[in-house]
Amino acid sequence: MPEAAVTARVHDVAIVGLGPVGQVLALLLAQQGNDVVVVEKQTEPYPLPRAVHYDGDISRVLDGLGLADFMAEFSSASDIYEWQNAARETLLQFRFPMEGSQGWPESTMFNQPTLEGRLRQRAGEFPNIRVLRGTEVVGVEQGEDHATLAITSPTLKHKKLRARYVVGCDGAKSFIRQYMNTAVTDLGFFYDWLIVDILPQEAREWTPDNLQVCDPVRPTSAVNGGPGRRRFEFMRMPQDNLTTFDTDQTAWALLEPWGITPANAALERRALYTFQARFASAWRDGRLFLAGDAAHQMPPFFGQGMVSGVRDAVNLGWKLDLVLRGAAADVLLDTYDSECSAHVQHAIGMSVELGKVICETDPAAVAARDAHFLAKGPDPVSALPPIPPERLGRGVVPGGEPLASPVAGIIGMQARVTFPDGVTDLLDRRTFGSFTLICDGSAVSQQAAVELSDCFPAGVPGWVVRVLPAGSALPADVRTESTTAAPGGVLTVADAGGRYLDYLAGYGHIAQLFRPDFYIYDGAADLAELHSLITGLGDSLNSTETELSRSTAP
Repeated sequence: MPEAAVTARVHDVAIVGLGPVGQVLALLLAQQGNDVVVVEKQTEPYPLPRAVHYDGDISRVLDGLGLADFMAEFSSASDIYEWQNAARETLLQFRFPMEGSQGWPESTMFNQPTLEGRLRQRAGEFPNIRVLRGTEVVGVEQGEDHATLAITSPTLKHKKLRARYVVGCDGAKSFIRQYMNTAVTDLGFFYDWLIVDILPQEAREWTPDNLQVCDPVRPTSAVNGGPGRRRFEFMRMPQDNLTTFDTDQTAWALLEPWGITPANAALERRALYTFQARFASAWRDGRLFLAGDAAHQMPPFFGQGMVSGVRDAVNLGWKLDLVLRGAAADVLLDTYDSECSAHVQHAIGMSVELGKVICETDPAAVAARDAHFLAKGPDPVSALPPIPPERLGRGVVPGGEPLASPVAGIIGMQARVTFPDGVTDLLDRRTFGSFTLICDGSAVSQQAAVELSDCFPAGVPGWVVRVLPAGSALPADVRTESTTAAPGGVLTVADAGGRYLDYLAGYGHIAQLFRPDFYIYDGAADLAELHSLITGLGDSLNSTETELSRSTAP
């Protein structure tokens, strides 16, 4: 494509930053046919590990992006995260199922460069994703119907890019954030840790797979770094010289007590990080948005840093798509800020509280901490204070307020089902990227399901899934017609493991509506509630009531 055509046209979305968050957002938008340009100032991909953990819903996203066949290359499921004291007594033991509520392992450790390589490869399959490497944004200007990015590049003569929306996925030192009416709140949590990634050269069983040593002499993490890798993190103590601490010599000295030496391992990476807890007060300003580290940073103790960034991309992605295709009003995009900001502050708060326990060095406080956990036992349910469920802030739920319902704004679930063609698989394989109404098939007839399917707002992808008990005879799926070619229809499946029907019964619901980002719009106890649920979706996507979300979000 001629350069003038690339730089002069108005793209649907410009993404600044090609880390995992920017790549996921680009792919989600491109899969729906949107025109995406990505600006990345680095000429080559960053080759070393950074994040090492993600949750089950992130596996769902990667699966939906077409990466399921490659996951074994960059990830391995992990079933345990154990905390021990200096005497190596177990303080806490977090257990994770191999098949969690999202249909994937609840906890996965991974190698970021390998994952990003697969994301780049996948992006290369989309002609509607244009990546400009070695290109830096040096100015931003917002117009009535688009934003303009001033760029510098050794290869482009035209120095401006135009897009209807711009998303800054450009990290903690975000350039895009400077052009937004936002401020950064800092929670004052600062600890320096030396991050060391190694490549073991000999077979060794690591037990437990992920370990946190709460030793006041030097708190230490020893975790799975993805296939063939281990990660160690060592807290810098007051007596450590800042200059000499961040050296290979120090790294090997700290690894030696673990039986790791240059004779049996290679040092892949060493970096000194200051763990922080910060978030932007506003994630949207007109046509500009923030996502990932540009919007928030948190300590790694809860394993939610990159996870939260990918969730940002998924939340913003489906909303941008609906607005760009004319299926929702621009005001819908305000709910990205209100929903995700409240959600991520929960993750930041949890990370900080866990970090306070881990980073404690006062002898009296350490003794009290150890005594508490040893008395309570390692189960986090009994040893830790009650943890409120993660829930979105005000946004796309009935009436805008998730707290008005027991399920609105919390993440839904996924399980294996048997489709009409006899294939048993995860439901996402047929419905990813759509609103999905999960129904108890005994309470919602095929005819009722077709009528409900017709109630989805025009242009909004929506499936009505009737779930019958395992072994039931299944009718063929019914697809609805749409002038905007939005996928959807009626699908009747068998509940292969009985999980969907048990799940609905547990809430007293005959149906729940899951959003494209897997979060629950709301549930219904009977057909009348169910009809109101679906017919009200259009109001939630277009009503100016959603503007209240920004001003009332925590």
